[in-house]
Amino acid sequence: MTHQETTKPLPGFETINRYWDRNHKMPAAKILPGEYYVTTNDEIITTVLGSCVSACIWDTVFGIGGMNHFMLPLSDSGSWGGSDLVSTSTRYGNYAMEHMINDILRHGGHRPNLSVKIFGGGKIISGMSDVGEKNIQFIREYIEQEQLNLLGEDVGDIYPRKVVFYPASGRVRIKKLKHMHNDTVVKREVAYQHDIEEAPVVGEVELF
Repeated sequence: MTHQETTKPLPGFETINRYWDRNHKMPAAKILPGEYYVTTNDEIITTVLGSCVSACIWDTVFGIGGMNHFMLPLSDSGSWGGSDLVSTSTRYGNYAMEHMINDILRHGGHRPNLSVKIFGGGKIISGMSDVGEKNIQFIREYIEQEQLNLLGEDVGDIYPRKVVFYPASGRVRIKKLKHMHNDTVVKREVAYQHDIEEAPVVGEVELF
């Protein structure tokens, strides 16, 4: 952070990488696979997606919103790990959505005001099972079941995406990374999937 950034993250999100974005001239939070971030401030949230999916959710009246980044659609354990807001459980889509929505509501959002935009789910790893398509199917079904207002999407295809979300307004900027100079996204997702398979989810979750 620099002297230009004076806002503080909400409790529980202190471990998220935050910095001053010179291009946008505002604070930014960068999330990685398995993370999510909610804010009441005028700042941006950004991530890079391969087969993972991000949901950008915000209160259209009060400008409170967040973005998640998950790889697997569901955990069948009915439980989650730890008491931290940013937990290993949020590697799963159902927990990533429920915890983030809960935090938006907890900090002043109203469920009838919530709108959603979804991104990612690209098949960027040849020979890998199409987890991206499963993520897309999950998030669409979740939005329908929870009767959330889906305003836009950019999903599927074979390219990684950079997502920049402005929770205060709901604006999203997308850049498809058609010419990658390295395989960082692929390596990160392979490592992330391995970590998911190795680390079971334990504990309990309370939703409201």
